[in-house]
Amino acid sequence: MSATHSTTKYLVGVYDDDDVLLNAVRSVRSSGVNVHEVYTPFPVHGMDDAIGYKRSRIDIAAFMFGLTGTLFAITMMSLMMGFDWPMNIGGKPFIAPPDFIPVSFELTVLFAALGMVFTFLIVSGLGPGAKKLVLDPRFSDDKFILAVDLGKNKLSSDQISELLRSTGASEVNTKEVED
Repeated sequence: MSATHSTTKYLVGVYDDDDVLLNAVRSVRSSGVNVHEVYTPFPVHGMDDAIGYKRSRIDIAAFMFGLTGTLFAITMMSLMMGFDWPMNIGGKPFIAPPDFIPVSFELTVLFAALGMVFTFLIVSGLGPGAKKLVLDPRFSDDKFILAVDLGKNKLSSDQISELLRSTGASEVNTKEVED
């Protein structure tokens, strides 16, 4: 039984300046080319809109994780203080909600923080065993990379390469990556 390996071909435009890259992404997308990803050594303001990313919904996930933490804390303390181990402390009732505020706050923050970390790792594909896609190692140092998946575009490799050069790319390379 032979295993077949599929490869994906990328055209990689290397840019020296973030403003040139931002204008290049807008120009390339307006020409009908689908941009696979943009890699930069630091965040570039406006790049999310230029690439066409939708607004993140991670704030909804954070709220749900926080709400889960709050409900867990209130349920846990109510069961502990009201049923499992009721104690008469200064004549207060066994279940005293004002006393639950500090623990509820802390568990809300804990659940929200941990939930957001795990959600980010899963959604971004950065969990354990994730395969790294490094099209050009200089993107983490001083270069800006615009990657185009050739299989998802109608224009030819030469046409896209010429388009990238015309938008200010200092280099244009072809990379094949095994899936």
